[in-house]
Amino acid sequence: MNITIYDVAREANVSMATVSRVVNGNPNVKPVTRKKVLEVIERLGYRPNAVARGLASKKTTTVGVIIPDISSIFFAELARGIEDIATMYKYNIILSNSDQNKDKELHLFNTMLGKQVDGIVFMGGNITADHVEEFSKSPVPIVLAGSIEESNQIPSVNIDYEAAVYDSVKEFIEKGHKHIAFVVGPLHEPKNAQKKLKGYQRALQDAGLPYNEELIVEGDYTYDSGIEALEKLLEAENRPTAILVGSDEMALGVVHGAEDKGYNIPEDFEVITSDNTRLSLMVRPQLTTIVQPLYDIGAVSMRLLTKLMNKDQTSDNIVVLPHRIEHRKSTK
Repeated sequence: MNITIYDVAREANVSMATVSRVVNGNPNVKPVTRKKVLEVIERLGYRPNAVARGLASKKTTTVGVIIPDISSIFFAELARGIEDIATMYKYNIILSNSDQNKDKELHLFNTMLGKQVDGIVFMGGNITADHVEEFSKSPVPIVLAGSIEESNQIPSVNIDYEAAVYDSVKEFIEKGHKHIAFVVGPLHEPKNAQKKLKGYQRALQDAGLPYNEELIVEGDYTYDSGIEALEKLLEAENRPTAILVGSDEMALGVVHGAEDKGYNIPEDFEVITSDNTRLSLMVRPQLTTIVQPLYDIGAVSMRLLTKLMNKDQTSDNIVVLPHRIEHRKSTK
């Protein structure tokens, strides 16, 4: 039998309004009354109905999180930052996996709204005009975490991906490398085509080096696509001596693919990866990496969302966090 607020009020000999004030932390309750109500709640095992509370307060203290791949270490670290800050501010999380499918993303978005969430954190590789149109009509705030939306209409938290790639390629160039490969993620994603690839091209141009499309290999962030990318690069007329990789899983594929062919890292190929997840430390040699603070991106996204949900003043809704390069054993 479900215990209701009425049962608690009757047992404690107080009004339902008083029970509601105790449950919601309202200070306008006498300490002795609060103690009595809390004892009854504990004894009866009463659990407040979030939906009913939401109807009364127009808030459910629930946030929707739409994530492309819950099994990915990259997105798991982002989600951990979101969860910790949500817990700190007493929000519950509804987490959904979108599989990077646009139709599913938009369906999940509308499903979240149907569940009366107070806000949504969205992660996706390709934010289309259809996404922006739907997000713009949303009755609740939305924050993009680790996702680029070119018009900057939707609040977001990222690093400067163009600058991060530029810095990495520049470092290779300063070591004397002239044939630098880039194993990049899907080029239909703005983050890759409009940010990362642009940083790669700009670094070559500033150094007076030619851009060679043969050294650009598109992957899908997976280990297998990293192995396949390495095989393609070995067939290039100007075989690379340095490789920048767009995800840690692909970087593991590149390293293992090279070693399977009898090459050594970093003697034959210097490698820099992009995520600094645990994978970059679990491979040998450990990978030099662009450090994008994944946990912080998630945490700052959720904190920004709490401010927007509470209509607090925000200085900037487009947040760019700092990056750096962590040097390990895959570079000399």
